[in-house]
Amino acid sequence: MKKRALVVDDNEKNLLLEKDLLEVAGFDVFEAENAADAIAMARKEKPDIILMDVRLPDMRGTEAARILRQDKATSDIPIIFVTSSVMAEGIEEIKDIADTGFISKPINTRTFVEDIIKYIK
Repeated sequence: MKKRALVVDDNEKNLLLEKDLLEVAGFDVFEAENAADAIAMARKEKPDIILMDVRLPDMRGTEAARILRQDKATSDIPIIFVTSSVMAEGIEEIKDIADTGFISKPINTRTFVEDIIKYIK
């Protein structure tokens, strides 16, 4: 059975790049451009992993992750923050959210899929 990923990014180029890399690796990919759509999509599709930018137009990705962690249907889906915001305050913001990790932008296209597969249960 194919692995399913939800990619959340308001930058269309980043979204397409991540989506293409995952599809080439055999993933079914769902996409969202803001946190509200991501939360709804995660609840509906229950992906194996969520790749989310920290800076989204409607709320921070970390806030969306906390909402997903409080919902029984999505609480155990690994969330990987794909972000250029990996400075000290960004890491602090992420570390308190269970079952998360981060990959810095710009992503390494050669290792991207391998890096996220490590988080899938």
